Amino acid sequence: MRAPDDDPVVRTVDLAATPLREVNAALHAVENGGPRRWRVLNPRGAHAVAAGIDAPIEVDVEGHVGYYCAGMNKRAMVRVHGNCGTGAAENMMSGTVVVDGNASQSAGATGRGGLLVIRGDAAARCGISMKGLDIVVRGSVGHMSAFMAQRGRLVVCGDAGDALGDSIYEAHLYVRGDVGGLGADCVGKELREDHHAELRDLLERAGVDDCEPADFRRYGSARRLYNFHVDHAE
Repeated sequence: MRAPDDDPVVRTVDLAATPLREVNAALHAVENGGPRRWRVLNPRGAHAVAAGIDAPIEVDVEGHVGYYCAGMNKRAMVRVHGNCGTGAAENMMSGTVVVDGNASQSAGATGRGGLLVIRGDAAARCGISMKGLDIVVRGSVGHMSAFMAQRGRLVVCGDAGDALGDSIYEAHLYVRGDVGGLGADCVGKELREDHHAELRDLLERAGVDDCEPADFRRYGSARRLYNFHVDHAE
């Protein structure tokens, strides 16, 4: 899970001394030349750290961050050595984002591609309205995770809260632990050989080596909400 670059030079920036706007602007300008590996110190809960990157670079953030860290990420490898606030990797397009700690609500919201790995737990609405992003959570997720998830895969190695997959479309959900309850139109489904292969690939890409595909249960759409039915009118 490294950016496709072997540049040994690491540029270190300290948010205690350099404004975040200036740091993000430098990360946005990398395609015009500059180091491909970055280390960000003292984020101290700042919002939108490493947001909007569109380059095959590697960014290590040393500490806890606030809202929307690595939002709209494209091609970059961003690793947060701490916890994340609301909306980590929101609207992510490609690349990889790894959170070594816990993530607050709406992690990976509306994500369209790439891989989001959360080593700890994720709060409510993890993967809400995801549209192609893959999410692997080493711990548990809160209520209404994968709400209105359209495409992509959510893998939860721990437990899932209530209303999992509410109003889901065609995303694939895999949960190893207990599920507090399923949302509207979300049902348990057979775990076939192709799903075993899909799970194994996702776990390997996320660096999870202590879970087996057979340990998981699969959930998805019953496809009852795709068309209007008079019984749903109320």
